[in-house]
Amino acid sequence: MNIKLELIQSINDLSARGLYVASKWSAEQLNGLNSNLRSSKIADTVTTTTNIEKSSPPIGSNEHIKYLLAKSYFDLKEYRRCVDALQDCKYQLNIFLRCYALYLAIEKRREEENVEHYSLSSLEAAENTGTHGMNSNSNNSNNNNNGPPNEDPMSSTSLDQKSVRETNKALQAYYGNPETYQEFKKLTRFYHKFYNECGATEMDGFNLYLYSILLKRQNDLVTARKVLFESVKRYPCNWSAWSDLSTLCSDFAVFGMQLSVPDHFMKDFFLAHFKLELQQNNESISIYQNLSQTFSNSTYILAQMAIGNYNLRAYDVGEELFEKLIELEPNRLESMDIYSNILYVCDKRAALSMLAHKATKIEKYCPETCCIVGNYYSLRLEHTNAIMYFQRALRLNPKYLSAWTLIGHEFLEVKNVSAAINAYRKAVDINPRDYRAWFGLGQTYQLLKLPLYSLYYFKKATTLRPYDPRMWCAAGGCYEYIDRIPDAIKCYERAEENFDRERVAINKLAKLYQEMQNNEKAAYYYKKNLYHCDNEKIDGQEIIDALLFLANHCKNTNLLNQAEKYCLRLLDYAGPEKEEAKAILIEIHSKR
Repeated sequence: MNIKLELIQSINDLSARGLYVASKWSAEQLNGLNSNLRSSKIADTVTTTTNIEKSSPPIGSNEHIKYLLAKSYFDLKEYRRCVDALQDCKYQLNIFLRCYALYLAIEKRREEENVEHYSLSSLEAAENTGTHGMNSNSNNSNNNNNGPPNEDPMSSTSLDQKSVRETNKALQAYYGNPETYQEFKKLTRFYHKFYNECGATEMDGFNLYLYSILLKRQNDLVTARKVLFESVKRYPCNWSAWSDLSTLCSDFAVFGMQLSVPDHFMKDFFLAHFKLELQQNNESISIYQNLSQTFSNSTYILAQMAIGNYNLRAYDVGEELFEKLIELEPNRLESMDIYSNILYVCDKRAALSMLAHKATKIEKYCPETCCIVGNYYSLRLEHTNAIMYFQRALRLNPKYLSAWTLIGHEFLEVKNVSAAINAYRKAVDINPRDYRAWFGLGQTYQLLKLPLYSLYYFKKATTLRPYDPRMWCAAGGCYEYIDRIPDAIKCYERAEENFDRERVAINKLAKLYQEMQNNEKAAYYYKKNLYHCDNEKIDGQEIIDALLFLANHCKNTNLLNQAEKYCLRLLDYAGPEKEEAKAILIEIHSKR
């Protein structure tokens, strides 16, 4: 089918079912098509009846009239009236809208109860933990545990009886109100029966998508992933389904999907998004570059490429792409929190101040705006104000990953370790692939002088970012602390292989090999460090240490001319090293 036609149809189909995020995404990609495709005419020959049309009631029929009434209620967020209007309907469009409205009504009621609970408990939580209500409504047992949390749930297998009991208990705690929980169970039983009786071939892609949401809520992740695969095969242009699929997939699962899902432009979007989640940034950017040939005006692709370059620490490229994005969409806030991270890291206070003011004018009470303002205050070292804005972002969106990670950093700055741990744990619960949260937990336990816990978290970070030297240096530091020097050396060597910009690894390797009396390797790393310091015109104790070791090493290996050069350089420094250099020069002259 023509891409343009498929996107237009998806916008109508998704909007008809209240899936507005996916509909917006399709509209953005339609607008992002290159000029030739956008101006192309839609062929009049496309007249075949689709499965989606079969699942919709005939125009003017009794069920169609009920649908129109229910959809008006849905758009006004009167979800329970929408449910009432669609009772006993048979067409899948109406079944989906009724069940989706009921699901949203259940979630809305839960959130209302959470707000009431938060209002009652926030003062007590602030007094006890100093986190101002940060721990309210946490159902994860790991939050109050000082040890490492459970493994990544994406590796889970199908639920056994014990797991089902535990899941039911967790759901009861999650929904709180028994009536709300029973409503959820009733909805889930309906979809279990629907799926078992009709099978994936009869259910349309949207009902399969909603069924996967319910399975995911029940923590039946394997079945949820299977149902989502079926959903995207039945209806590829539902971006929300692809996005959910990325949270449930491992590399192996995606490989299997590539074999089973037909080639479609949506699969390329998914693979690029998924690789970005896995920090396979170069591969992700490459896919986006290929997609940009068809979607040359897509601001979504531009934003994703900017995020990819940010992950690669190519901040100049990322900043340039974000500036281009702002030119195209001056009032955009989506992904602008990542742009603020770039400005923060590059210490561009004026640019970050302008971005914060602009975001506040566009929409003051928006999670992205609060995050941008929080970064601005953090750069000014006003950590209390930064925490306040990150907390505001989390009240607006409790699942806002960036805010949990950033507030964890701020709590570390003010030495509120327990609050930092809770924040990082929350981030890991939301997205187990967030290496920043794992790294932050490692740093937190370093402050507590618990190196084995730190090592656990740093190793998690190295798994997620195997090419990031900072992760390897942190793990190496833990091994060094517990006196496992060979393992520390391996970590520092991995950091050096991945172009450690801060040169922490080179310096550590030189000193560790010196302590092990492996003078050849120590000399190699000291020379390498000295070369970088000379090129970057850096002066300090590490230069002195390198010159002194190399002078002694060259003297002992009869490389007297080189030893003399190192000693002459040491004479420019004050301190005991200068006297040692003079003594070495006397020995050199006596040998000649």
